Amino acid sequence: MNERKPTLRERQRTETRRAIQAHAVRLFTGRGYDEVTVADVAGAAGVSAMTVYRHFPTKEDLVLVDQPARLIADRVAASPAEEPVVRRVGGALVEAAALLTGGGPVAGGAASAGGGPSADGAASGAASGAADGVASGAVGERFLLDCLRLMVATPALRARHLDSQYALQEVVVEALGLDVTDPATDPEAVFHARAATSACLAAMHTALTRWTADDGRTNLPRLIARALTATFGGTYAS
Repeated sequence: MNERKPTLRERQRTETRRAIQAHAVRLFTGRGYDEVTVADVAGAAGVSAMTVYRHFPTKEDLVLVDQPARLIADRVAASPAEEPVVRRVGGALVEAAALLTGGGPVAGGAASAGGGPSADGAASGAASGAADGVASGAVGERFLLDCLRLMVATPALRARHLDSQYALQEVVVEALGLDVTDPATDPEAVFHARAATSACLAAMHTALTRWTADDGRTNLPRLIARALTATFGGTYAS
């Protein structure tokens, strides 16, 4: 069965969302998260503040990248059910990272506030790349790196990141075939899946921290594979 293609309206909505987010991350990176208002983001994106809030209910949501959860869950669900949970989840994390980053280091090194492409051009390019990459999963290495750096440096975003990690854990557990809302689901199976998934996500977090510290010069999928190997042993394709 062929997958339904998004309608023109859905594509336009996605493009608007990505453009808003690209402008927001550019402003947050250049001025500081706390110094930028939603009205500033709206003005830069050429939309109303109401439009921003329609796509992003809170300011913190502007920094969260929502594609990884879908990518990871899809790959977990498609993995062989007979494999151990850590192999299924770990493999999905590495595959998703490869899709999101292109599998390699960030080109061009760190972006500076006063050099390189114009800010508007960078935001437009990021938005265009994100919109074009919806089907493939790519959001752009630099964009992802900027979001991660903001989450590391901003207390309010660190708290939101923890919330998103828990939500990702639950999405992955469901992708493993466990309905946590069904009383008939084996609670021990859910406990095992949550514990294994949480450990995999912790390993990924360690890799993301290293990747951010290296300014994206290292290969993210390979870093995640190395972190998983250090945690569980074995090898994970990168």
